[in-house]
Amino acid sequence: MTKTQYLAATALALVLAAPASAETLRLLTWGGYAPDAVIDKFEEATGHTVEVTLSNNEEMIAKLRATGGGGFDLAQPSQDRIAGPQREFGIYKPFDMSKIETGLFIPSMLESTKTNTTVDGEVYGLPDIWGTSGLIVNAAEAGDVKDYTDLCNEELKGKVSYRLKRPTLIGFAFAMGMDPFAAYEDEAAYKDILDKVEAKLIECKPIVKAYWGGGDELLNFMRSGEAVASMAWDTGGWKLNADNPDINFVAPTSGALGWVDTFALPAQGRADQAAYDWINFVMQPEIAAMVTESAGNFTASKGADEFVNDTLKAQYQASFPPEAVDNIRWYPPVPATLERIEGEALDRIQSAK
Repeated sequence: MTKTQYLAATALALVLAAPASAETLRLLTWGGYAPDAVIDKFEEATGHTVEVTLSNNEEMIAKLRATGGGGFDLAQPSQDRIAGPQREFGIYKPFDMSKIETGLFIPSMLESTKTNTTVDGEVYGLPDIWGTSGLIVNAAEAGDVKDYTDLCNEELKGKVSYRLKRPTLIGFAFAMGMDPFAAYEDEAAYKDILDKVEAKLIECKPIVKAYWGGGDELLNFMRSGEAVASMAWDTGGWKLNADNPDINFVAPTSGALGWVDTFALPAQGRADQAAYDWINFVMQPEIAAMVTESAGNFTASKGADEFVNDTLKAQYQASFPPEAVDNIRWYPPVPATLERIEGEALDRIQSAK
């Protein structure tokens, strides 16, 4: 069966499976995640209707807390906003995995998100939109840069830029052979890791042209050639690649650092079938590609990169061969005490001579 035939068959199955009385799906999501063209196709295929409310993580949690998980049928918080709020406020309901077409998802991404959103043995989150931070490299000038610690190479002195923010601490830790996420429950072990990373970043200070503070600043460094390697996000690398084919996003050998915005069922949602139908519909590769074109980031749909525009397809596939996707380090929820330790380490790095 060809991909086109598969998609047609899946769409037909959804139509045939449409409930006798269609539901209204109240979707709490981010801008670009539910484009009108996708909603139109979904409504035509299933008979459901969709009402979209745009929000962000803080507002989503606030809205669901205020109503005890009511007012919406499907929400899209980031994966680190699920387990904690569920334990504290009980604002979500668990998924019935028998109703999810799991074969549509990138397996490693699905399993990681399930693990990070499991509470008392129940799964409360499934992956949708994702992105990463890693390396942006001008291959003509810095082709040997493959991991975060390569940004400290002496031959790159004055031509490297990264942020003094949490992702830099985490990325360097992984590149130095440590696992900071595994130490999240052990404050002393986590501080020991950060002490080693702090020493490394202080040692690297003479190599750094500047610590970038905003995205435009970093992009301008790379465009002008003032920087030839940096630590930044994937979409920034692809934006630069459109102007200069020598520059692209590189997934570090120790793993890009990934975030995921999920699907989550509010505790008092009343249109569960419509929610399940939406998830299965937008995870179809061709539909997921439409979401990517709208949102600017890829989804957890397996094979969706084949259906995006040729430029984005080439950029993505160059940055993320399958083994690089499987090697992404997904951010789990960070304990509040560790944020303080990180902040103190970053302050010391900034002030070091």
